[in-house]
Amino acid sequence: MGEIPKALREKVHKGLKLLVITGAGISAESGVPTFRGEDGLWKRYRAEDLATPWAFERDPKLVWEWYNWRREIIAKAEPNAGHRAIAEMEALFPNFFLITQNVDGLHRRAGNHKLMEIHGNLWLVRCTREGAVWENHEVPLKEIPPRCGRCGALLRPHVVWFGESLDPENLRLAYQLLKGCEVLLVVGTSGVVQPVASFPWEAKRHGAYVVEVNIEPTPITRISDLFLKGKASEILPVFLNELKDCLLSRSN
Repeated sequence: MGEIPKALREKVHKGLKLLVITGAGISAESGVPTFRGEDGLWKRYRAEDLATPWAFERDPKLVWEWYNWRREIIAKAEPNAGHRAIAEMEALFPNFFLITQNVDGLHRRAGNHKLMEIHGNLWLVRCTREGAVWENHEVPLKEIPPRCGRCGALLRPHVVWFGESLDPENLRLAYQLLKGCEVLLVVGTSGVVQPVASFPWEAKRHGAYVVEVNIEPTPITRISDLFLKGKASEILPVFLNELKDCLLSRSN
């Protein structure tokens, strides 16, 4: 990718407030199917037809069969070099935070702790009656649809479905982070799913330097200060090394 631009280098020298946003593209490199494209189809259904409260109300068994299929695939996936580079960025910069749209848990497995899974986590389930949330790593599920062992009510994935609102507290924190970050790194997101699609514009409005990593241009590209075209697993380790060189030159 070559040496990083002077404007970004200066921000690193001054002490970087880094915010990272990731989307499905980074996990696709680990073999996790995306919502869009050919691998976004399951049987004859689109994800947008299954990941809704109305689909769950109409046919919870069908919805859970789809989630069981996804869980079986994700259970075999491993964090890739892109995930690991972002985890190392957290260790490198004290003022770091990650917002991921992915529900696969791969960032946590890679070693990230300062993160928000803004769309939830596939490995958490929620009781539809009492609202209790807990981890469930059962693969495959013994019962479809699964039920609460305490009250017998249906369980649902603890994720945000199409047609549902994001957690207000998560949104509050996200906008606080967007307002305060100096560099926003956007990785593998289509830039069309709201409200996260608007986050780069919000950060840019507050003066952030926007870096985008993607295999193709997106709506975010036109406001990016630096667009790095390619796979996250290939670009991010190189970008990380450039950041390390900046820190090293600052200390010399």
